[in-house]
Amino acid sequence: MNFRTVSLAPGLYFVGTPIGSARDITLRALDVLASADVLAAEDTRSLRHLMDIHGVPLNGRQVQSYHDHSGDGATARLLGALADGQSVAYASEAGMPLIADPGYGLSRAAAEAGHLVTAAPGPSAVVTALTLGGLPTDAFFFDGFLPSAKAARRNRLSELQDVPGTLVFYESPKRVAQTLADAAEILGPDRPAVLARELTKKFEELRRKPLSELARDLAEAPVKGEIVLLVDRAGKPNLNEADLETDLKQALENMTVRDAADLVSRAHGLPRRQVYQAALKLEKGRA
Repeated sequence: MNFRTVSLAPGLYFVGTPIGSARDITLRALDVLASADVLAAEDTRSLRHLMDIHGVPLNGRQVQSYHDHSGDGATARLLGALADGQSVAYASEAGMPLIADPGYGLSRAAAEAGHLVTAAPGPSAVVTALTLGGLPTDAFFFDGFLPSAKAARRNRLSELQDVPGTLVFYESPKRVAQTLADAAEILGPDRPAVLARELTKKFEELRRKPLSELARDLAEAPVKGEIVLLVDRAGKPNLNEADLETDLKQALENMTVRDAADLVSRAHGLPRRQVYQAALKLEKGRA
């Protein structure tokens, strides 16, 4: 057995669980699962199975169900255990709780009630995909699952097209081909992307191609399994200094510096601050 029973302070312990290989669980997570007074899980069968694999006994404890549809009663029961001075361990089905998984309401309620809220951290499909994908990781934006309705999905992609970081999405294998087609149209067909599938599992696969090529591949041959999509940040637009200066001079003929900068920055797809500074310089030169 690779765990030990420890004395846990009263509080709520979020437990990271493997996204694929059962051996990815941490020793501390096993300690918490072995020692907590109360166990709760998004999927009770999955947690019991994971504990069986690692030889962690229930010792008479029941695993309480807690998920997005549990209702206020489930939260009240767990908060009641915390109020009684017990330790509560909560695990989502795979990965870290709250990361596109249940637990936010419980975390907030426990913190507001003054209870200890902490974590035994573990695997995350988001971080694993970023590590393997080969796209920039200095800044990223995780947006969970995109809307299933086509119009809403396309609107959301439009809102994200200029985010200055790698975009990360979870996606269903049933929708991923259409999502990639929409992304290629809205974000750009040549934008680098990665489809990460079945991470840490036997059939782990990473496809690194432009969005248009990934969309074509999946339209021809659908895939199965758990999927994470990564999309590179938008490239900086080519700046034509002469065109920029000409447009600014024309705008400044009948606009304030602020309004001219707003108009020209939108027209050229450039940061407003950069265009504003150029407009100030031109305005001073005209004075």
